[in-house]
Amino acid sequence: MRYTRFEKARIIGARALQIAMGAPVLIPVPEDLVDPVLIAMREFEMGVVPITVLRE
Repeated sequence: MRYTRFEKARIIGARALQIAMGAPVLIPVPEDLVDPVLIAMREFEMGVVPITVLRE
């Protein structure tokens, strides 16, 4: 599925908030990568973010 830039921003932002609040990370993360936004972006690029978009 292709996402608009707005959907992508919302998905990454929501996932980054989840990670910042203590949600488990779904990918192996290097020790030096601690920013939740960068981790969420990497998860999004790998296609493992557990968030979907409903369109009408």
